[in-house]
Amino acid sequence: MNGAGKAVSRNLVLVACSLSLALVMMDVTIVNVVLPSVRRSLSASISELQWFVDAYSLVVAGGLMTAGSLADRIGRKRVFLTGIIMFGAGSALCGGAGSMSSLILARAMQGVGGAMLNPVALSIIANVFVEPKERARAIGVWGMTSGAALALGPMVGGFVSEFIGWRAVFWINLPIGLIALLMTIRFVPESRAPVSPPLDPFGQAAIAAAVVALSAALIQGPDVGWGSPLVLALSGFFLVSVVGFVVIETRQLRPMLDFRFFRSLPFSLATVAAVMCFAVFSALLFLNTIYLQDVRGLSPARAGIRLMPFALSVMICAPLAGRLIAARGSRAPFLLASLGLTSGAALLTELSADTPDWLLTIAYAVAGCGFGMCNAPITNAAVSGMPRSRAGVAAAVASTSRQIGAALGVAIAGTVRSGAHVDSGADPAAAFLAATHPVWWLSVGLGIAIGVCGFIATGKRARDSALRVASAFDAHDRPG
Repeated sequence: MNGAGKAVSRNLVLVACSLSLALVMMDVTIVNVVLPSVRRSLSASISELQWFVDAYSLVVAGGLMTAGSLADRIGRKRVFLTGIIMFGAGSALCGGAGSMSSLILARAMQGVGGAMLNPVALSIIANVFVEPKERARAIGVWGMTSGAALALGPMVGGFVSEFIGWRAVFWINLPIGLIALLMTIRFVPESRAPVSPPLDPFGQAAIAAAVVALSAALIQGPDVGWGSPLVLALSGFFLVSVVGFVVIETRQLRPMLDFRFFRSLPFSLATVAAVMCFAVFSALLFLNTIYLQDVRGLSPARAGIRLMPFALSVMICAPLAGRLIAARGSRAPFLLASLGLTSGAALLTELSADTPDWLLTIAYAVAGCGFGMCNAPITNAAVSGMPRSRAGVAAAVASTSRQIGAALGVAIAGTVRSGAHVDSGADPAAAFLAATHPVWWLSVGLGIAIGVCGFIATGKRARDSALRVASAFDAHDRPG
């Protein structure tokens, strides 16, 4: 195959992988837009709505490491195809759910599929686009797909929910999934690590338990009390699970997660930045979707349109971030991401029922630019400094940190919202608005911290640490 043919083939692989991200991201935005409709239809509590959103994120976060390791071991294409099928089946069950419990279980099934999509797709891209500049541009397209899905999600989800019903929004995943499935079968090459990584079920169980316990404590705290036996037990279980995971992994000859990864400053700081970035993103989307419908009285369709500045900004800035990385490195996108997220959150710190539409538009657009800018440098730092033989696990760590951030953002936002109703005599809208202000100030702090992480991660010391880690893995993985 000539150079032009290889470029076309690589681009078709990128399209197939990007469609998997479209499935996941559009589903996130659709779900947030239909939260009030689901609440009314199934008489859901705030806690149940949080589990409806977080059931997906928690299962994905708990399964990413296993999926990445499994893909490196038995074949990335095989795991990727299984993920598309599982995600589609979960979407169909969500559309037919008759209760909150069945809906939450169906979302968890979607999560099983989602865990097999994002990290595996990233590892496929890392193995197909081996030249650093091409990889940076491909990651930019990957991030642009996130923006496109976010742009379509609120608009399509809002209109479908209002004029057909909230159940129909899950059926939208099926045709997209079918296209992704056929393209993957036809164009995506099979690949696996030259040295098979272990499955490590005990380590996987420990880290999954830690993630679930932490988010469960945050979600249940306002309902049963922060000092209640349940929350204390969950918190203790979280700590025990983290310690157990570290002990299990350090005693294995070939651990699922080799802690040498974190000796690379770009990798470790990108992991921290991903948690913070997605916490800000999910809190903003969760609270503003409820704000626009419950406080401002907008329909789902109009709420989706009001959120479009955020999504369109992501779609514009994500590929720009990829081009900036290819031309000048990751520092500029990291700092621009920090500026955008910090500024957008700061504009919402005085959110009220009478906040002008123009101010909301600016806040959403600026925050969207920040979120669009953060994805490419995070992903690039996570996969570019690692050997291709460990691409699946490295991508899984980055994706896990994103999902943990998303779950924690929703949990924290929902916790503050629930806490606003302690005074039963208070006006619900006023209590909700007052409770959002600490979330925005927390987001301001996280936005600044993202900039600090990005600045350190792009320095010479950080680059040297990444080279040392990659060399150590290459020597370890070399046969014989």
